[in-house]
Amino acid sequence: MVEGGNISKPDKTEFNECWKTTWKTPYILRLALSAGIGGLLFGYDTGVISGALLYIRDDFRQVDRKTWLQELIVSMAVAGAIGGAAIGGWISDRFGRKKSILLADGLFAAAALVMAFAPAPWMIILGRVFVGLGVGMASMTSPLYISEASPARIRGALVSTNGLLITGGQFLSYLINLAFTKTRWTWRWMLGVAAVPAFVQLFLMLSLPESPRWLYRQNKVGEARSILEKIFPANEADDEMNALRLSVEAEKADGHAIGDNLIQKLKGALSNVVVRRGLYAGITVQVAQQFSGINTVMYYSPTIVQFAGFASNQTALALSLITSGLNAVGSIVSMALVDRYGRRRLMLVSMAGIILCLLSLSIIFLESANHAPKISQFDSNFIPNGSYMELTRKQRDLCRGQHRTWFKDGCPSEFGFLAVVFLGLYILSYSPGMGTVPWIVNSEIYPLRYRGVGGGLAAVLNWISNLLVSLTFLSLTKALGSAGTFFLFAGFCIVGFSFIYRLVPETKGLHIEEVEKMLETGKLKTDAVKAENSTSTPASAVFPLYAASLAFSPHWKHVIYLTFPRELVVFDLKYETTLSFVALPHGCSKFLDVLPEQN
Repeated sequence: MVEGGNISKPDKTEFNECWKTTWKTPYILRLALSAGIGGLLFGYDTGVISGALLYIRDDFRQVDRKTWLQELIVSMAVAGAIGGAAIGGWISDRFGRKKSILLADGLFAAAALVMAFAPAPWMIILGRVFVGLGVGMASMTSPLYISEASPARIRGALVSTNGLLITGGQFLSYLINLAFTKTRWTWRWMLGVAAVPAFVQLFLMLSLPESPRWLYRQNKVGEARSILEKIFPANEADDEMNALRLSVEAEKADGHAIGDNLIQKLKGALSNVVVRRGLYAGITVQVAQQFSGINTVMYYSPTIVQFAGFASNQTALALSLITSGLNAVGSIVSMALVDRYGRRRLMLVSMAGIILCLLSLSIIFLESANHAPKISQFDSNFIPNGSYMELTRKQRDLCRGQHRTWFKDGCPSEFGFLAVVFLGLYILSYSPGMGTVPWIVNSEIYPLRYRGVGGGLAAVLNWISNLLVSLTFLSLTKALGSAGTFFLFAGFCIVGFSFIYRLVPETKGLHIEEVEKMLETGKLKTDAVKAENSTSTPASAVFPLYAASLAFSPHWKHVIYLTFPRELVVFDLKYETTLSFVALPHGCSKFLDVLPEQN
C-alpha cells in the first residue's frame, strides 16, 4: 500500500551525500528520523488491522456474523484519513508543522488506547476514525517537515526515508501481530502497542524546533536563522537565508497569481488545458492504483489466506508476512528502476503483471471451490483428515480443544499454496510500478504553480478509491465468491491499463516546460517533444529578458525555463527555488542551458 504525498527520486549520489552530511551534522538526521516516526505510525496503523481483525471476530460474535461491521472496522481509518489529509494542510499552515505532528501523535496514542480497552465494536470503530485522522495528518505533515528542515542537496534522500518507514511500519505490524497470537488479549495488544511510538515521537518533537520555512512565513526571521545555523555551516547560513527569502516571496507571488482560495485555484486549474490533461493522467494513475486491489491484500491478506484454505490464524498471519515483506522490497527496487526504464513503461508492465496474477488467483480459487470436500451440514461436520467445518461456536471450541483444524472462511485445498505464491507475485508486480510511480507522476505532471492543487486533488481521489475498495471487498466475496471478486479486480485493471496507455505521458528525463509542451500538444512520446524543442528560438534571443529578470535576484546562478504558454521562469539551480516569472513574446519555446553565474 502506498498512500500519502509526493515521492522524491533520490539517486545514488544523493544518498552518498546524505550519509556524509548527516555524519558531519547529526542534528539533521535527528530532525528527519524524529519526524519520520510519523511514517512508521502511518504504516503500522494501516497494516495492523489485517491480523487484529481475525481475533476481533473471535471475541465479538456480531463482528463475526456481520460482514459490514468488519468492513467498517477496516475502512473507517481510510475515511478518517480523508478528513485528516483535508484539514492537515490547513492546520500545518495555520499553527505550524511541529504542532501538526504533535496533534497527530495525540490522535495516534488516543486511538491506540481507545481500541485496546474497547468493550464493544463501536469503540473500535471510533478508535479507527482517530487513527485515520492521525494517518491523514501524518501523510501531509511529516514529509513536509523533513523537506523544509533538510539541505536541498540531500532533501530527496531524507524525504524518501519517510516512504521507507511507511512500508517498514506495515512489515512491523505483521511481525507484532504474529508475536501476540499466543497472548491472552491478542488483538488488544496488537492495536494498543501503537501508542508506544506515538509517545516516543511526541517526546522527541517537543525538543525539536519548528520548520524554518514556516517561521519565516510568520515573520519570525530570527528564529528561522537560528535553526538554519544549526543545520548549515556558518559560511552557508547567510546564503540559505537569502534563498529562503526569495523562495517565500516567489511562493506568495504564485499564490496571488492563481487565486487566494481553493475555489479560485480549482477554476484556474480546470480552465487550463495543460493542467486539465495533467489531471487526466494524474487522477488516472491514482484511481488505477487503488482499483488494482492492493489494499484488499494489505488490509485483508490473512483473511484471503484463510479463503485459500489455511484455517489457523497463526498460519494465516505468518504467510501474510511474506506479502508485507515483498511490498517493502518492491519499494526499494522501484527506486532503481524508475529512472532507468521510465514511469509510463514501468506502470504498464506492472499492470500487465497484476492482471495476470489476479486472473491466476481467480482460477485458483475457482478450482479450489470445485475440489472442496463435499459435505452436508445436515449429515456431518467432520472431515476424515481430522478437521471440522463451521457450524456453531460451541463446536468450534470442541474442535480446537481436540487439536483439530477449524475451517470457517475456506475449505482445505491442495490449491492453497498456489494462492499464496500468486499473492506474492501480485505484490512483486505491483510494488515497483503501481506502488510508487503514481506518486512520482503526480509530482512531475503539473505546472509548478498548479502542482499543489493538482497533486492534492489526485491524492484525495486516491483516498476515496481506497475507501470504496476496502469498504466493499468482503461484501463482494460474499456475493461473487473469492474467484469472482479477483476476476472483477482483473477487469478494473484492464480498464486501468487502457487508460494509462492512452492518457499518461512519459515524463522520464523531461524538464518542467517539456512536460507542459507534451501535454499542450497531446503527445505521449518524449522524443517528439525533444525534437520540437531542438528547433526553437536560440538562447541568445531571450538574453535581454534574462538580464531584466536579474533585477529580482542579481547574485545567484540560474537555470532559465521557457514554459508554456510563453513564460520565462528563473530557477535557482543550487537551491531548487523558482525566483521569478517573465512573460515572453509568441514563439519562444526553447529550454535554455545553465547560464553563466552573475557576480
